[in-house]
Amino acid sequence: MGCLDCCIRCLGGVPYASLVATILCFCGVALFCGCGHVALSGTLTILDTHFSKNANDHVMLTDIIQLMQYAIYGIASFFFLYGIILLAEGFYTTSAVKELRSEFKTTICGRCISAMFVFLTYVLGVAWLGVFGFSAVPVFLFYNMWSTCASIHVGDMPANPHTNDSICVDMRQYGIIPWNASPGTACGSTLLDICNTSEFYLSYHLYIVACAGAGATVIALIHYLMILSANWAYLKDASHMHAYQDIKTKEERELRDIQSHSKECLNSYS
Repeated sequence: MGCLDCCIRCLGGVPYASLVATILCFCGVALFCGCGHVALSGTLTILDTHFSKNANDHVMLTDIIQLMQYAIYGIASFFFLYGIILLAEGFYTTSAVKELRSEFKTTICGRCISAMFVFLTYVLGVAWLGVFGFSAVPVFLFYNMWSTCASIHVGDMPANPHTNDSICVDMRQYGIIPWNASPGTACGSTLLDICNTSEFYLSYHLYIVACAGAGATVIALIHYLMILSANWAYLKDASHMHAYQDIKTKEERELRDIQSHSKECLNSYS
């Protein structure tokens, strides 16, 4: 029974809400960073092979993709540490709330740190909303190419034998590559061959998963924000409770001192 009580006590101190948010955040960031990194490499391969065969025409795009891949490494490392810190803060706050009636006391520094985490998580949540929207852009572009290839399949039917060459995708109009890039466009069977490559298929689906990972990260940060706001309110109430208990204890001690002093005075007179 002693071990069972100890286990129950330990499980009662686990911040389950923070734990769920941490797992969701780790999964979302891992999906976004891992899938996004591979998808960017596949996109660059597609552009080099089919749309801009001269590497000098898209040097800036290559540099931007490399910078984004390096930024992905930093994002993954930062959120790994940030998730652990927020989980530790959840353990700290859970212990503080569960020990309101004991000798445990929250400090002003602890409340300030909790407030700082609330503000930082809010800023990160807004930033990840932008990342989520940005990650939907390549999904739209690849979907546009995929739907165009699907229309080429329809054009292969005998009723429309000469429509394939008129169906094209021009990457230059999206601003991805400059207008002097050659060939810049892909039409008909060439476009169909691009859609049938493993790079296109893999990059398209990885971008979808990366977008879903960004959305999961946004949900996790919103979850964190609700948890941190509630924890900060709990810590504030705990500090007020301790202050009230200290004043009450001090007044009771003074009252006992006055009563004992009065008894001594009565005894001395008698």
